[in-house]
Amino acid sequence: MEQSLQSLGMIETYGLPALLAAADAAAKTADVRVTAYEKIDAGMVTLCILGDVAAVKAAVDAGGQAARAVGKLLGVHVIARPDAAIAQFIDSLLPPDLAGGGEHSA
Repeated sequence: MEQSLQSLGMIETYGLPALLAAADAAAKTADVRVTAYEKIDAGMVTLCILGDVAAVKAAVDAGGQAARAVGKLLGVHVIARPDAAIAQFIDSLLPPDLAGGGEHSA
């Protein structure tokens, strides 16, 4: 996963419509991979975005604005060049075809 996890971005919203708006805006803004979402509690959901540092920052900013316009944005955060332990944790959240930096199967 070392090549694909140059940066990790997270967008947390209240409700799925705001999360979907954030994911759409993030994916359209920069060359990033919108990889997974995690249901937290009582409607709170967190979206994970992977890519290079500048692209993830731009995607998270755009996604946060879109989420705020549609619903409730709870927070955004970018971790540039996360530690290897964080990379392993993120691997555990990803679908099997993306974990470990695997290639997409067509």
